[in-house]
Amino acid sequence: MIEASISAVPGLVAAFLVFGALFALPTVFLLKARSKPWRLPTALAVYVAGILSVTTLPGSAGLEAAQCDMGAPIHLFTDESALLNVALFAPGAFLAVLALRRPVTVAAAFVCLSGAVELIQSLGHLGRSCTLTDLAANATGSVLGAGAGAVWCLIRPTPLSRPKRDVAWGVSVLVLVGGLCAALFLTRIESVDIVAKDDARERRADVAVDANEWLSTAAKATFGADTEVVSSSVKFIGGKQKVTAETSRGSIAGWWPEKHLETAWAKDNRGDKGTASQKDAVATADRFARKWFPGSVDGSTQKVRVLGEGPTRAYMVTYRRYKGGVLMPMRLDITITTAKRILGFNARTLADPKLPSVTVNEERARELAHDATGKATESTLLLAQQIAGAWRPVWLVGAGSQDIVIDASTGQRIVSSSPSGS
Repeated sequence: MIEASISAVPGLVAAFLVFGALFALPTVFLLKARSKPWRLPTALAVYVAGILSVTTLPGSAGLEAAQCDMGAPIHLFTDESALLNVALFAPGAFLAVLALRRPVTVAAAFVCLSGAVELIQSLGHLGRSCTLTDLAANATGSVLGAGAGAVWCLIRPTPLSRPKRDVAWGVSVLVLVGGLCAALFLTRIESVDIVAKDDARERRADVAVDANEWLSTAAKATFGADTEVVSSSVKFIGGKQKVTAETSRGSIAGWWPEKHLETAWAKDNRGDKGTASQKDAVATADRFARKWFPGSVDGSTQKVRVLGEGPTRAYMVTYRRYKGGVLMPMRLDITITTAKRILGFNARTLADPKLPSVTVNEERARELAHDATGKATESTLLLAQQIAGAWRPVWLVGAGSQDIVIDASTGQRIVSSSPSGS
């Protein structure tokens, strides 16, 4: 607060002189009129004027109005600004104890003064920063200053004034005034955590940098070493982060931090007039897949589909995995030209789910589908799908113009919304 005040509050010295005079002159006049000691109380009045000058004058820094940074003051005794705030309140509390000889009341009053200052900074639209760290630092300085004053009075032949009454007054001030400040904070002030927001912002920035580096490397491996990223974005989808990049050669996307590539497609999606055979294309796809999709290649069945004819044809190399005759949800398709150039890929990287045992065979699944539709069945496929959030083995039976889904474990027909995970 002090560190920012010196640079952010214009006219600080002039304001202090004005406040000091306004606080000191009435104090001197009243005490002299009553033939009371005036030097220590006047010094205290001037110091309080200094505190208010530093903390409540309008500035050019701070949060929005009616906000207070309530982040935990974890750097209270290591942060330079926080230590300056401790030093701001300690001398005032020390002087107040010497003047009043009531350390508990003084400590409570200065703690409440700190709370009032932070409240004024927030509610007063002053362009100042209300923070829990400042409040804790000021309160710490108040307690330390009052404690030092009490020790000074005990060392010097200056007895403390009515200790029991001092404790009673101190507790009362803290409960009443402190409770009022706390109630205003809870009802009128919006709590924010600047440190947490800054940390989260830094983490997001770090995530974006790391994710973009990973995706840039994958793009170069897919489209060529001279590929350059033109733009990229990170979106949060279902609690996961999807990273997408547009490059000089094409687009690519994947999931972070799992590092699961999902899709890519070259801008130049025409076939090349190359000489690579189907075997060559498969070898190229396999090398790429084993580096970037090792979990999809292991234990999977590889098939090749020829797209087009002549030298501009392309090869789609597919990877599928079966367990117990059930097609797993993992998918990987890589398209290669006859020049061994990767046109693109589509991937679905999922761990093989644990499934109930299959008790319904193909023949029985056809019978159940025929009973449901009255039509002859044409095709069948046994695969894993998510039904109501749980993975199940299902028969997908073609009957007429529709697909009938039969639970391969229970034999029940699934007639709700289209099952996911195919």
